[in-house]
Amino acid sequence: MIQIDGALYPDRDIPQSLDTLEEQVDFIARLCSAWDFGLLPEVEVVQELCKPEWRQAIDSCRLLTSPTYHLLRKWQGLPPLPFLGSLPAYILEDPNLEFI
Repeated sequence: MIQIDGALYPDRDIPQSLDTLEEQVDFIARLCSAWDFGLLPEVEVVQELCKPEWRQAIDSCRLLTSPTYHLLRKWQGLPPLPFLGSLPAYILEDPNLEFI
């Protein structure tokens, strides 16, 4: 079972579980948005999202502007999709980028 960070749900009550595809896709969209802005998930959450049970939800999310979403797709072995976002030059020139 995935650990649900309450910070991802400022607009509603924190769900107790993510049982449906709709709930899982919503969680992934919230997590990717937060991660893209520097709010990193716990290691256990990342490990959970790498499990095959999350593959369908990750594939269904289609958050094409999120670098994190594309990373989750890669970790799941899903085919790449077009990236529709932008990366600031200071990120592209960061020597630590290769370690991420």
